[in-house]
Amino acid sequence: MSFKTLFKRRLSALNLQETLIVLAIIGILLLLALPNLMPLIAKAKSIEAQTQLKALHNAQTTYRYMHSKYSFDMDEIDFLPPKTVKEEGTANYSYTIIEATDASFLARAEAVTDFDGDGILNVWEIDENGNPKQLIKD
Repeated sequence: MSFKTLFKRRLSALNLQETLIVLAIIGILLLLALPNLMPLIAKAKSIEAQTQLKALHNAQTTYRYMHSKYSFDMDEIDFLPPKTVKEEGTANYSYTIIEATDASFLARAEAVTDFDGDGILNVWEIDENGNPKQLIKD
């Protein structure tokens, strides 16, 4: 095949108008699907809080075995909370120890971002029993 015959042969492709129409349709479909996906996104992000609270519980339990009490200080129990998105990290929750006595402790994970835009921030807690509980659902 010569260069001239290849050059004369046209390839079918999308023009700019067709591409814009396809993008507009995809955008409309995303806008329709997004409200249905928001609860799933919030649920997936809450797994972070549950996982970190369980790690904090394990650290507190280990500390209690060694010192016969729970601790208020996260450094003492060797728990390093991840940096939040507001601190240029990846975590969606901030972690605090609310209460620590010889026999019990209470730790809290509070969302730093509003997952679904309703103004309510997700809050989880864990105690010495080790079961995370959702206090405020986002």
